[in-house]
Amino acid sequence: MPTQHKVAIASDHAGFGLKSELVTLLTEQGHTVIDLGTGNDADSVDYPDFGRAVAQAVTSGDAAFGVAVCGTGIGISIAANRLSGCRAALCHDVTTARLSRQHNDANVLALGARVIGPAVARECLEAFLDTGFEGGRHQRRLDKL
Repeated sequence: MPTQHKVAIASDHAGFGLKSELVTLLTEQGHTVIDLGTGNDADSVDYPDFGRAVAQAVTSGDAAFGVAVCGTGIGISIAANRLSGCRAALCHDVTTARLSRQHNDANVLALGARVIGPAVARECLEAFLDTGFEGGRHQRRLDKL
């Protein structure tokens, strides 16, 4: 059985639908979910607020990992990466999700709801949570960040 994690997740209005599907997946797999909003897709909200919330949850130790979703994943990943200690990786497929963990020790997965579909997002999330950091030469590079 895969390791269970405490995962913070948030989205803006554009990412709400995908975020909801990922919350269901995480819960079904036995992970503890901290849903930081938004609560619907009807009200326009600002992705920096939600990217910051996920990054704070992870960097404070309240969550082991984070998931941040907006329309493209770009804005929310930029917002999350503004906090020291947050390593948000915008991923579009299983390979980038896996490598973000192996090589970059990413602690936040950023996804674009308008760019990838739910099936790919689920695969990315599972790969992200199931993959460990390789360390070694990658740690040396991380130390330079």
